[in-house]
Formats: sequence, structure tokens, C-alpha cells
Amino acid sequence: MSAMTLPPQGAARRPPFDPAVMLVAPAAALMVMFFVYPFAYGLLLSFQPAQGGVFENYIHFFQTQDLWKTIGNTMQLALPATIINIVCALGIAYATRTKGPYQRFLSTLLVVPLTLGTVLIAEGMLTYFGPQGWLAQSLRWLHLYEGSIRLTHNYWGVLISLIITGFPFAYLLILSYITGIDPALPRAAATLGADGWNRFRHIYLPLLTPGLVMAFCLCFVQAFSVFPSAVLLGSPAGTTRVIAIAAYEAAFEQYDYSLASAVAMIMGLVQLAIVVAALGLRSFFYRGPVAGGKG
Repeated sequence: MSAMTLPPQGAARRPPFDPAVMLVAPAAALMVMFFVYPFAYGLLLSFQPAQGGVFENYIHFFQTQDLWKTIGNTMQLALPATIINIVCALGIAYATRTKGPYQRFLSTLLVVPLTLGTVLIAEGMLTYFGPQGWLAQSLRWLHLYEGSIRLTHNYWGVLISLIITGFPFAYLLILSYITGIDPALPRAAATLGADGWNRFRHIYLPLLTPGLVMAFCLCFVQAFSVFPSAVLLGSPAGTTRVIAIAAYEAAFEQYDYSLASAVAMIMGLVQLAIVVAALGLRSFFYRGPVAGGKG
């Protein structure tokens, strides 16, 4: 009779049911309910056009000039706004990386637009930047500019709105990364004779690469889905006819939910392509460890 093998003394016996599953299950259920199911339903609906074959909606989109041009219109707004936000946020976050008497006040002031919302910002811009707004009146009163100022109901109004609404996200993300870098690294470089520019280029910038890419992706996705600003501050029938407007018109003006789903799928595909390209560039240029924070 062979001896029974006993578990080592003190070894924990794995329970038949992991209690952590009970914590994950609600989040997984919400993910399925609010993301997976709507996405799957919209994807299937996009292949069920009222007329034609299963790909008729996608063929119609790329054969209709008013539809496929919305991709270019949206990119012309989203990419410049994202790049401007990343560059400005990087410079300001670098300048405010160390704690000072005014750092908290300045950081709070910079993220105030985050609490206002897109519609309230658009209404404020109509008041300040309109043809008879405070900016135009102030410039005329100071005799600095007497011509007409058109910063609303055109491309520039939407671009400024995207910069105002997207900057707080970029600033907070980059600031969290830059304050996590061990300050001993730039101090050591300074003792070796590196000036401010070389410390930024050889220490901060490489370690910030993952954070900059993530901030770019999030800001781009937010800017690419622009809708209220394009309607309130732009020209919805002209240069600011973005792809979200095309999806809205297909769903709530033409009542063609199948076409609207196809437009939404194309919108998501373009966003995914840009995000994948940005992540690929990060992998190409950044070879070091992802974490550059304090050990």
C-alpha cells in the first residue's frame, strides 16, 4: 500500500471558487452591457442596408462626396488640436513640475475648462469671439484692429474650442508622468555639466515618451468625436462638417440607422488606425523601460 502524499505543511489550499471573481463580474457585466453589445449590434446593423448588398452602406459612404469628405474635415480639426495641446501641455507641465507657492493655483486654473463642458465653452466663445464680441470691441476701443474678426461659425472657432476642452486632459496626463520622474536623474546630469536643454532632451523626453503617446491617443479620440463645437461654433454644412454630424444626420434626419451604424463603424476604424500608428511609433522610437518614475 503506497503512502498517501500529503501537502506541505503550511501550504495554502486553493479555494474551489476565487472570491475575486465576484469583484470582477459586475465590471465585466457592465462592459458587456454598455460596450460589447452596442458595438456588436451596431456592427451587424451596418451590414443590413435598406437596399442593396451587405456592403451597400460602406460603398455608399465612400461613393458620396458629402460623406467621405467628413473624414478629412475631422482629421483637419483633430490632428492640429491634438498636436497643439500636447506641445503646450508638455511645456507648461515641464515648467510646473516642481512644487512651488503658485503651482497648485496655476494647475487648478488650467484645468477649469474640464468642469465647464463643451456647450458652455461654446456659448462663452460666441460671447467673447463673435463679430461683435468683447474681443472685437476691445481691439476697436484700443485702436489696435478696426476690421471684422471672425473666430466663430468657421474652422477656427471649432479648433479653438477643441484646444480649450482638450488641453486639461493633456496637461494632467503629462504632469502626472513628469512628476513621477526621479529628480535625482536630472540633478546627476547637471553635476556632469548638462544644461537645461540637454537634461530635457536626454532625460525627461525619453522617459515621457509613453506618457506623450497615451496623451496623444486620448486627446485625438476626444477631438475626433467632436460634435457640439462643430455645430455651435463651426459651419456644419461646410468646412466643419465632421463625421459625427454625418452619423447624426443619417440616424435622426434620414432615419437610416443602418447607414448611421456604418458611419459610426468607419469613425471608430479611423480612430483605431491613428491610435495603432501612434503606439507603433512609440515602440519604434522608445526602447527603454516604460516606467520612468521613482524606484
